[in-house]
Amino acid sequence: MLRNLPNLLNAINLSNQVRQNVRTLYVSATNEAARKGTREKARKKKVKVEIKKVGFIPHNLRKKVKVEINKHVDDSWKPISTDDVWIGKYCQYPVFSVQDAIKFHRETHHPTMYNVPNAGLIAEIQLNMQGDKPTRFVENFHRMAPINHKFDHGEERTILVLAKGQENIDIAKNAGATLVGDVGLIKSIQNGDLSIQEYQYIIAHNNILPDLVHVRGLMKRRFPNPKSGTLGSDLKEMIEKFMNGITYSALKDENQQNFAQITTQFGTLDMDEKHLEDNLVQLLKDINTMRPKREGKFITRVFLKSPPSNEVLKINPFEYVPEEQTFTSKKKPAVLAEEDHEEADADDDNDEKEKKEAVN
Repeated sequence: MLRNLPNLLNAINLSNQVRQNVRTLYVSATNEAARKGTREKARKKKVKVEIKKVGFIPHNLRKKVKVEINKHVDDSWKPISTDDVWIGKYCQYPVFSVQDAIKFHRETHHPTMYNVPNAGLIAEIQLNMQGDKPTRFVENFHRMAPINHKFDHGEERTILVLAKGQENIDIAKNAGATLVGDVGLIKSIQNGDLSIQEYQYIIAHNNILPDLVHVRGLMKRRFPNPKSGTLGSDLKEMIEKFMNGITYSALKDENQQNFAQITTQFGTLDMDEKHLEDNLVQLLKDINTMRPKREGKFITRVFLKSPPSNEVLKINPFEYVPEEQTFTSKKKPAVLAEEDHEEADADDDNDEKEKKEAVN
């Protein structure tokens, strides 16, 4: 037994070495194994991507690259031309008075030229629709501006008037309303015998408002209200506004949300110059009521044109409406009094210092 002991020990050592080698091989295999899913990703990368061949596309159907252009033009930095002929991109756009612009358009529409002496006079008004915050913009709006001097606008406007009392009904009829009625007319609307879709504008007197609430669901956004000028006590003034007023719409540009333009007619060339100017002033003042609560310009530029002529003349709108908007302090009187008191104390301290310096 003792003779075989060394051989037995050698066999035990050999078996231990074999076990260690096997263990190292097994561990190295687990360490060097690829992560789960990497082989699948590698196979997917090797897959060929099929390139679809596109046939010929006409030039007018190809997608064009949109170039962003700022439509708010400021040429105040350019010099004013001193000559009658100049290159437009190097000089400021000339500004005319309203009287001169009307005069020049009348010359081009004279019987010896275009021969349209009663052509319509159109105003193109550019607006800055930026709101009180950088990410907010003024919403599109549609309004009716009242004017003092009516003209042939070429529209057939239908007006439905609702009021109580024979006197109010007579006033509405004499003012030119299409249909006038009282509570009976409201019941006809409620029963479906009368369609309000046949009338462009619905005007109501204050005294019929409690009965008018019953058809509010049918009228929806067309329900008369003071903000839109369709509800009030002066029926004649409201009817004349919607019969003779100027309709206009401010629509934001699709590619530039802070830019909008209004294009509307405010008279004809055969009208008196002062009447045309007065209508334009009323239009600008009505637009200015939609100004957002921020500093800066709202109306930026105004042009006058008269088809069929392509001539466009720029005028200065800030003779009639304010160019910039200023805000007054919203601090409470108590806060203002404290600030005044602090300023007075500071003045007293400064006086005492000056006296000490003078004594020294």
